[in-house]
Amino acid sequence: MRVLFWYCDKFGWTPTIKTLEQVPESKPDEQDKVVVAFVHVEPKDVETGSSSETKLLKNAKWLARKWDVTKILLHSFAHLGELKAEPDNAKQLLDRVQERLLKAGYDVSLTAYGYYNDLVIEAPGHPLARIFKEF
Repeated sequence: MRVLFWYCDKFGWTPTIKTLEQVPESKPDEQDKVVVAFVHVEPKDVETGSSSETKLLKNAKWLARKWDVTKILLHSFAHLGELKAEPDNAKQLLDRVQERLLKAGYDVSLTAYGYYNDLVIEAPGHPLARIFKEF
């Protein structure tokens, strides 16, 4: 798994091109004061016993605490590596992470899955505003 975390003062998305036929229609949305995780899920991440899911969860919570926010946004971003998990498996992993973060008291959502999205990003120039992790 590869994750590019951004802390954003504002992050918005508008679904533009649908890439997976089976996903539901989606609408634009926007969030303020949010940790955004651009998540690239690899095949090894969805194997039984993989620790990538837990590491994603812990790192997202760590960064949210650093910025003193409770909003976390998961954004599927299959462009950080060559190997990609099957779309259904990647979505299931993101859904599990979302559920675990919700149980931990965070306000968590996902951008439009199965779409290319137009993005609006407003992020401060700060050392903790952009962090890359590979698990």
